[in-house]
Amino acid sequence: MSAKSAVSNGSRGFFKNKSVNPQWPGFFYIIPWIIGFIVFQLYPFGASLFYSFTDFSIGQQWRWVGFDNYIHMFTQDRHFHNSVRVTIIYVIFSVPLKLAFSLFIAMILNMRIRALDMFRTVYYLPSILGSSVGIAILWRALFTYEGLVNSILPLAGLPRIHFLGSPDIAIYTISMLAVWQFGSSMVIFLAGLKQVPSEMLEAARVDGASRLQVFRKITLPMISPMIFFNIIMQMNMAFQQFNAPFLITRGGPLHSTYLYGLMIYDNAFRFQRMGYACALSWVLFLVIMLFTACVFKSSPYWTYYEDGGMK
Repeated sequence: MSAKSAVSNGSRGFFKNKSVNPQWPGFFYIIPWIIGFIVFQLYPFGASLFYSFTDFSIGQQWRWVGFDNYIHMFTQDRHFHNSVRVTIIYVIFSVPLKLAFSLFIAMILNMRIRALDMFRTVYYLPSILGSSVGIAILWRALFTYEGLVNSILPLAGLPRIHFLGSPDIAIYTISMLAVWQFGSSMVIFLAGLKQVPSEMLEAARVDGASRLQVFRKITLPMISPMIFFNIIMQMNMAFQQFNAPFLITRGGPLHSTYLYGLMIYDNAFRFQRMGYACALSWVLFLVIMLFTACVFKSSPYWTYYEDGGMK
């Protein structure tokens, strides 16, 4: 065989192999995602870190200030420490209560009852509607001093309560709106409950275990991965909460509902301190990472997996 024929055959084999296992169409299909990731996630992520070290406002030239934003945040900004305290109270109160309530509803919907699909749809609706502007305004109307809730309390012989006007109560009233949005967590818990082997539950009951013992010794360990996932997701959402304090109380009264997300918004768009808002955002990012790492670190002691026990 001549050298020219060998080269020709090798070329045909090369192109033939390329046509059999083409890879470029796959890269072509993910190009829109790559562009979207770079433009809408990676670039803003890096830009916010850069601007956190600057004195920057929209439409103006930035000025490098180093760590001044962070120093001012921790030493001079009186609203920062209050906002951190209020946000931690919100997270500690709303997340466990929301998870407990969603698990309770999931257990009810896991029972064999008539019109079960209808009940599941009805209970999931708050998750769809709960974060909307209309529901937040409705929540404010319900809990004002002249609202529906305070109109019912005197009928039960109870005094009216300043749900949104008292600094000691307002944050818990706001938190209840988050608890009412339990639909997404409930669906995940319901999926986990359906994976619990019915034979194991029946065997425990035959052995004389009470309902509480069955729940504590079998059900909870079996759904612990779902609990772990819901804790991570709901905690991250709670730290970034914005809609409720903005639409219902605007951070009042006396900044008792001035959550961290609202503080970032005010500095960025009300006070035109975008650089300082970026610094606040990065502190929030680090706090969320810290809390998430703590949950991951503790998970081997209480999260059960069928393929290997406790991980």
